[in-house]
Amino acid sequence: MRVAISGQKGLIGQALANSLGRQKNEVLCLTRNPASANEVCWEPNRGILQLEQIEQCAAVVHLAGENIADGRWTEAKKQRIRDSRVAGTKNLCLSLAQLKQPPQVLVSASAVGYYGNRGEEVLTEESEPGTGFFPEVCQAWESATQPAVECGIRVVQLRIGVVLSANGGALGKMLLPFRLGLGGRLGSGEQYMSWIALDDLISAIEFVLAESAIVGPVNATSPNPVKNMEFTNKLGSVLHRPTILPIPAFAMRLALGEMADEALLSGARVMPSRLLANGFRFSYPEIEPALNHYIGD
Repeated sequence: MRVAISGQKGLIGQALANSLGRQKNEVLCLTRNPASANEVCWEPNRGILQLEQIEQCAAVVHLAGENIADGRWTEAKKQRIRDSRVAGTKNLCLSLAQLKQPPQVLVSASAVGYYGNRGEEVLTEESEPGTGFFPEVCQAWESATQPAVECGIRVVQLRIGVVLSANGGALGKMLLPFRLGLGGRLGSGEQYMSWIALDDLISAIEFVLAESAIVGPVNATSPNPVKNMEFTNKLGSVLHRPTILPIPAFAMRLALGEMADEALLSGARVMPSRLLANGFRFSYPEIEPALNHYIGD
């Protein structure tokens, strides 16, 4: 199978490209600066500039987007977050719609931020969206795939949770302070964290690529979300370090502004109902074995 991936140089994209390559698939990288035969010129504000190079692609996986956890959410930063997801996705889909032979399937990243801050409520793909900046971005992000839907491409919007990997992402950033004994819960620690092991996320992407009956939003999260306090305790246990230094909510708001409330102090208890209903099996459904897999002794 020939698969094109945007965001291939990120944590998820690299792992997906490696996995698909090991299975003898041909992988193309959509990038602003192509430098090899397997790279195709793509610009978020213009779409794919070398359409002829992806004519024979069976699938496209769209993962590109501005990092939401990199610094305060200034107005300029928020605009980059929105544009990279909404405009970038729309322009990619408009390009795919121009193809004589469009791909059979587009898997487009979204996020569990779609649901906003929901406390104890159990959330599935059928749940209503939340309110706030990032839920609004996620709704527009998913709607931006409409040009692909209209030209007959099977579109899956993958609502991805916090991805666990020792090589980057949220867990990678936490390791140093936790190893130094400086880790602790965020705010009250009562907010739910909907997470997924990187290995399971890659398997889930490959699963929805292959399952032709799966269309629309799909929650890419473990079936066992945990509260931040439990996650903190399990991470400390795996690293054999104390976790007695909580980070107060007011300090996080002072340092990070709006991003603290929307990304760190809020939570959503998200369930992967569609993956489970279609027979997907998680390798790491529980938090402690997942942490041990990546960072255990």
